[in-house]
Amino acid sequence: MLQFIDVGKDEPSRKIAVEFIPASPGSAMLPGIVWLGGYRSDMSGSKAQALAQWCKERGLSCLRHDYSGHGQSSGDFEDGTISLWLEQSLAVFDRFAGGPQILVGSSMGGWIALLMARELARQGRFLHAMLLIAPAPDFTQKLMWPALSDAQREAINRDGRLEEPSAYSAQPNVYTRQLFEDGRKNLVMDGQLRTHCPVHILQGRQDPDVPWTHAMELASQLFADPVSMTLVPDGDHRLSRPQDIDLMLRLLAQLAGI
Repeated sequence: MLQFIDVGKDEPSRKIAVEFIPASPGSAMLPGIVWLGGYRSDMSGSKAQALAQWCKERGLSCLRHDYSGHGQSSGDFEDGTISLWLEQSLAVFDRFAGGPQILVGSSMGGWIALLMARELARQGRFLHAMLLIAPAPDFTQKLMWPALSDAQREAINRDGRLEEPSAYSAQPNVYTRQLFEDGRKNLVMDGQLRTHCPVHILQGRQDPDVPWTHAMELASQLFADPVSMTLVPDGDHRLSRPQDIDLMLRLLAQLAGI
Protein backbone atom coordinates (compact mmCIF):
# COMPACT_ATOMS: atom_id res chain seq x y z
CA MET A 1 0.00 0.00 0.00
CA LEU A 2 1.32 3.43 -0.92
CA GLN A 3 1.95 5.74 2.00
CA PHE A 4 3.90 8.92 2.66
CA ILE A 5 6.24 9.90 5.46
CA ASP A 6 7.72 13.32 6.17
CA VAL A 7 11.52 13.39 6.11
CA GLY A 8 13.80 16.38 6.63
CA LYS A 9 15.86 17.72 9.47
CA ASP A 10 18.23 20.27 7.91
CA GLU A 11 16.06 20.91 4.86
CA PRO A 12 12.34 21.57 4.44
CA SER A 13 10.41 18.39 5.13
CA ARG A 14 9.55 16.34 2.06
CA LYS A 15 6.83 13.74 1.61
CA ILE A 16 8.56 10.49 0.68
CA ALA A 17 6.45 7.86 -1.09
CA VAL A 18 6.82 4.39 0.39
CA GLU A 19 5.52 0.96 -0.57
CA PHE A 20 5.87 -1.61 2.22
CA ILE A 21 4.81 -5.25 2.13
CA PRO A 22 5.11 -6.79 5.60
CA ALA A 23 6.36 -10.33 6.02
CA SER A 24 3.83 -13.13 6.41
CA PRO A 25 3.78 -14.77 9.86
CA GLY A 26 5.54 -17.88 8.58
CA SER A 27 8.40 -15.87 7.05
CA ALA A 28 9.07 -13.42 9.88
CA MET A 29 12.52 -14.90 10.55
CA LEU A 30 13.67 -14.59 6.95
CA PRO A 31 15.49 -11.43 5.82
CA GLY A 32 13.45 -8.56 4.46
CA ILE A 33 14.26 -6.93 1.14
CA VAL A 34 14.92 -3.21 0.67
CA TRP A 35 15.00 -1.73 -2.84
CA LEU A 36 17.15 1.34 -3.59
CA GLY A 37 16.65 2.76 -7.06
CA GLY A 38 18.97 4.65 -9.36
CA TYR A 39 19.36 8.25 -10.47
CA ARG A 40 16.04 9.46 -11.96
CA SER A 41 14.50 6.01 -11.42
CA ASP A 42 11.51 5.26 -9.24
CA MET A 43 9.97 2.28 -7.47
CA SER A 44 7.58 1.52 -10.34
CA GLY A 45 10.39 0.25 -12.59
CA SER A 46 10.35 -3.30 -13.90
CA LYS A 47 13.06 -4.64 -11.57
CA ALA A 48 11.48 -3.05 -8.50
CA GLN A 49 8.02 -4.33 -9.42
CA ALA A 50 9.32 -7.84 -10.08
CA LEU A 51 11.15 -7.77 -6.76
CA ALA A 52 7.99 -6.76 -4.88
CA GLN A 53 5.95 -9.51 -6.53
CA TRP A 54 8.66 -12.09 -5.80
CA CYS A 55 8.71 -11.08 -2.13
CA LYS A 56 4.92 -11.15 -1.89
CA GLU A 57 4.77 -14.68 -3.30
CA ARG A 58 7.32 -15.88 -0.71
CA GLY A 59 5.97 -13.98 2.25
CA LEU A 60 9.05 -11.77 2.59
CA SER A 61 8.82 -8.15 3.60
CA CYS A 62 9.62 -5.71 0.80
CA LEU A 63 10.39 -2.03 1.27
CA ARG A 64 10.59 0.46 -1.60
CA HIS A 65 10.56 4.25 -1.73
CA ASP A 66 11.06 7.13 -4.12
CA TYR A 67 13.78 9.66 -3.35
CA SER A 68 12.66 13.29 -3.25
CA GLY A 69 12.21 14.65 -6.75
CA HIS A 70 11.61 11.10 -8.02
CA GLY A 71 8.40 9.24 -8.71
CA GLN A 72 5.60 10.11 -6.31
CA SER A 73 7.72 11.82 -3.67
CA SER A 74 7.66 15.59 -3.31
CA GLY A 75 10.56 17.96 -3.84
CA ASP A 76 12.47 19.38 -6.77
CA PHE A 77 14.77 16.89 -8.47
CA GLU A 78 17.49 19.51 -8.92
CA ASP A 79 17.64 20.07 -5.16
CA GLY A 80 18.62 16.45 -4.67
CA THR A 81 22.01 15.31 -3.43
CA ILE A 82 23.52 12.03 -2.28
CA SER A 83 23.39 13.24 1.33
CA LEU A 84 19.71 14.15 1.03
CA TRP A 85 18.69 10.88 -0.62
CA LEU A 86 20.74 8.94 1.94
CA GLU A 87 18.97 10.72 4.78
CA GLN A 88 15.61 9.78 3.28
CA SER A 89 16.62 6.16 2.71
CA LEU A 90 17.81 5.78 6.29
CA ALA A 91 14.60 7.37 7.59
CA VAL A 92 12.48 4.94 5.59
CA PHE A 93 14.65 2.02 6.72
CA ASP A 94 14.37 3.03 10.39
CA ARG A 95 10.62 3.45 10.12
CA PHE A 96 9.75 0.17 8.39
CA ALA A 97 12.62 -2.33 8.38
CA GLY A 98 12.96 -4.74 11.30
CA GLY A 99 15.15 -7.80 11.72
CA PRO A 100 17.71 -8.97 9.14
CA GLN A 101 17.61 -7.05 5.86
CA ILE A 102 19.07 -7.35 2.36
CA LEU A 103 19.69 -4.10 0.51
CA VAL A 104 19.23 -4.29 -3.27
CA GLY A 105 20.84 -1.23 -4.80
CA SER A 106 20.58 -0.45 -8.51
CA SER A 107 23.09 1.97 -10.10
CA MET A 108 23.15 5.04 -7.82
CA GLY A 109 21.18 2.92 -5.36
CA GLY A 110 24.36 0.88 -4.95
CA TRP A 111 26.11 4.01 -3.69
CA ILE A 112 23.25 4.74 -1.31
CA ALA A 113 23.35 1.12 -0.10
CA LEU A 114 27.07 1.29 0.69
CA LEU A 115 26.60 4.56 2.58
CA MET A 116 23.68 3.05 4.50
CA ALA A 117 25.80 0.04 5.46
CA ARG A 118 28.50 2.41 6.75
CA GLU A 119 26.07 4.44 8.83
CA LEU A 120 24.23 1.40 10.21
CA ALA A 121 27.55 -0.17 11.23
CA ARG A 122 28.44 3.00 13.13
CA GLN A 123 25.25 2.41 15.10
CA GLY A 124 26.14 -1.23 15.74
CA ARG A 125 23.54 -2.48 13.25
CA PHE A 126 24.53 -4.88 10.52
CA LEU A 127 22.88 -6.06 7.31
CA HIS A 128 22.20 -9.64 6.30
CA ALA A 129 23.54 -9.11 2.77
CA MET A 130 23.66 -6.75 -0.20
CA LEU A 131 22.90 -7.25 -3.91
CA LEU A 132 24.33 -4.44 -6.04
CA ILE A 133 23.11 -4.16 -9.64
CA ALA A 134 25.37 -2.16 -11.97
CA PRO A 135 26.52 -0.27 -8.87
CA ALA A 136 27.66 3.31 -9.38
CA PRO A 137 29.33 4.42 -6.14
CA ASP A 138 31.24 7.69 -6.43
CA PHE A 139 29.92 8.11 -9.99
CA THR A 140 30.01 11.90 -9.85
CA GLN A 141 33.73 11.94 -9.08
CA LYS A 142 35.08 8.75 -10.67
CA LEU A 143 32.89 8.40 -13.77
CA MET A 144 31.33 11.75 -14.67
CA TRP A 145 33.72 14.54 -13.74
CA PRO A 146 36.76 13.07 -15.55
CA ALA A 147 34.65 12.58 -18.70
CA LEU A 148 33.43 16.17 -18.87
CA SER A 149 35.04 18.67 -21.19
CA ASP A 150 36.49 21.91 -19.91
CA ALA A 151 33.48 23.72 -21.35
CA GLN A 152 31.05 21.43 -19.51
CA ARG A 153 32.89 21.88 -16.22
CA GLU A 154 32.87 25.62 -16.76
CA ALA A 155 29.11 25.52 -17.40
CA ILE A 156 28.51 23.63 -14.15
CA ASN A 157 30.60 26.09 -12.17
CA ARG A 158 29.06 29.11 -13.93
CA ASP A 159 25.43 28.05 -14.22
CA GLY A 160 25.18 25.54 -11.39
CA ARG A 161 23.81 22.83 -13.67
CA LEU A 162 24.44 20.80 -16.80
CA GLU A 163 21.88 19.21 -19.10
CA GLU A 164 22.78 16.08 -21.07
CA PRO A 165 20.60 13.96 -23.39
CA SER A 166 19.28 10.81 -21.71
CA ALA A 167 19.38 7.40 -23.35
CA TYR A 168 16.40 6.34 -21.23
CA SER A 169 14.03 9.32 -21.32
CA ALA A 170 12.86 12.13 -23.56
CA GLN A 171 13.79 14.48 -20.74
CA PRO A 172 17.47 15.38 -20.41
CA ASN A 173 19.57 14.33 -17.45
CA VAL A 174 20.39 17.27 -15.21
CA TYR A 175 23.51 17.30 -13.07
CA THR A 176 23.94 20.16 -10.61
CA ARG A 177 27.00 21.72 -9.07
CA GLN A 178 25.73 20.79 -5.62
CA LEU A 179 25.39 17.14 -6.69
CA PHE A 180 29.09 17.06 -7.59
CA GLU A 181 30.15 19.00 -4.49
CA ASP A 182 28.07 16.81 -2.19
CA GLY A 183 29.23 13.65 -3.96
CA ARG A 184 32.82 14.47 -3.01
CA LYS A 185 31.76 14.41 0.64
CA ASN A 186 30.27 10.91 0.32
CA LEU A 187 32.97 8.95 -1.47
CA VAL A 188 33.18 5.28 -0.46
CA MET A 189 35.80 3.86 -2.84
CA ASP A 190 38.64 5.23 -0.78
CA GLY A 191 40.31 2.01 0.36
CA GLN A 192 38.37 1.87 3.63
CA LEU A 193 35.17 0.24 2.39
CA ARG A 194 33.37 -2.19 4.71
CA THR A 195 29.83 -3.53 4.56
CA HIS A 196 30.15 -6.17 7.32
CA CYS A 197 28.01 -8.54 5.26
CA PRO A 198 28.13 -10.70 2.11
CA VAL A 199 27.91 -8.69 -1.12
CA HIS A 200 27.01 -9.91 -4.60
CA ILE A 201 27.52 -7.63 -7.61
CA LEU A 202 25.48 -8.14 -10.79
CA GLN A 203 27.03 -6.27 -13.69
CA GLY A 204 26.52 -6.07 -17.46
CA ARG A 205 29.68 -6.38 -19.51
CA GLN A 206 28.19 -4.04 -22.17
CA ASP A 207 27.10 -1.36 -19.71
CA PRO A 208 27.73 2.02 -21.42
CA ASP A 209 27.11 4.06 -18.26
CA VAL A 210 28.95 2.19 -15.51
CA PRO A 211 31.85 0.20 -16.99
CA TRP A 212 32.29 -3.33 -15.72
CA THR A 213 35.78 -2.33 -14.65
CA HIS A 214 34.19 0.04 -12.11
CA ALA A 215 32.39 -2.93 -10.57
CA MET A 216 35.66 -4.86 -10.52
CA GLU A 217 37.37 -1.99 -8.73
CA LEU A 218 34.55 -1.91 -6.21
CA ALA A 219 34.86 -5.66 -5.60
CA SER A 220 38.61 -5.33 -5.07
CA GLN A 221 38.00 -2.78 -2.32
CA LEU A 222 35.60 -5.10 -0.47
CA PHE A 223 38.49 -7.39 0.46
CA ALA A 224 37.38 -7.56 4.11
CA ASP A 225 33.85 -8.75 3.24
CA PRO A 226 32.62 -11.85 1.40
CA VAL A 227 32.11 -10.58 -2.17
CA SER A 228 31.16 -12.31 -5.41
CA MET A 229 30.27 -11.06 -8.86
CA THR A 230 28.20 -12.18 -11.81
CA LEU A 231 29.09 -10.60 -15.16
CA VAL A 232 26.41 -10.74 -17.85
CA PRO A 233 28.33 -10.85 -21.18
CA ASP A 234 25.64 -9.05 -23.21
CA GLY A 235 24.11 -7.12 -20.31
CA ASP A 236 23.53 -3.35 -20.48
CA HIS A 237 23.15 -0.87 -17.64
CA ARG A 238 19.49 -1.45 -16.94
CA LEU A 239 19.64 -5.25 -16.74
CA SER A 240 15.85 -5.25 -17.10
CA ARG A 241 15.37 -7.99 -19.67
CA PRO A 242 13.35 -11.02 -18.45
CA GLN A 243 16.51 -13.11 -18.21
CA ASP A 244 18.28 -10.36 -16.27
CA ILE A 245 15.42 -10.05 -13.79
CA ASP A 246 15.27 -13.82 -13.41
CA LEU A 247 18.99 -13.84 -12.63
CA MET A 248 18.55 -11.03 -10.10
CA LEU A 249 15.86 -12.99 -8.28
CA ARG A 250 17.88 -16.22 -8.27
CA LEU A 251 20.83 -14.39 -6.75
CA LEU A 252 18.52 -12.82 -4.19
CA ALA A 253 17.16 -16.23 -3.24
CA GLN A 254 20.70 -17.43 -2.60
CA LEU A 255 21.48 -14.44 -0.41
CA ALA A 256 18.22 -14.87 1.50
CA GLY A 257 18.81 -18.61 1.96
CA ILE A 258 15.49 -19.69 0.49
